[in-house]
Amino acid sequence: MSDDEQQIRALIEGWAAAVHTGDMDHVLADHAADIVMFDVPPPQEGVRGIDAYRETWPGFFEWQASGGTFDILELDVTAGADVAYAYALLRCGSPREVAERSATRLRLTIGLRKEAGRWVVAHEHHSFPDTGGEAPV
Repeated sequence: MSDDEQQIRALIEGWAAAVHTGDMDHVLADHAADIVMFDVPPPQEGVRGIDAYRETWPGFFEWQASGGTFDILELDVTAGADVAYAYALLRCGSPREVAERSATRLRLTIGLRKEAGRWVVAHEHHSFPDTGGEAPV
């Protein structure tokens, strides 16, 4: 694994840990000012910019504080000289959702770029597979 891939892996794992603890400063720390995110809940056109991205997290933090999980199970990183991408599978759901649909995974795709010598997340996409029922969260 290259140094860049290791740096990106640490960035994503640190981000997920910050999400898990509700640490907003660290959730935002390695994201580009012009981030674009497509998330499970609306808006379907996604959110654009760090301020809009910030606004998506308080409700999730509240949900998670009630017992929800957000755990990386698999993470793959590919890095070039100044752009990279990663994809991951996460266990994300309430205790009931995880018990009833233990195989359901949140899919995460991240696009990164190097800015001033450091990796930042420029694109983030979260989705659940369409199983014909309600997705967790």
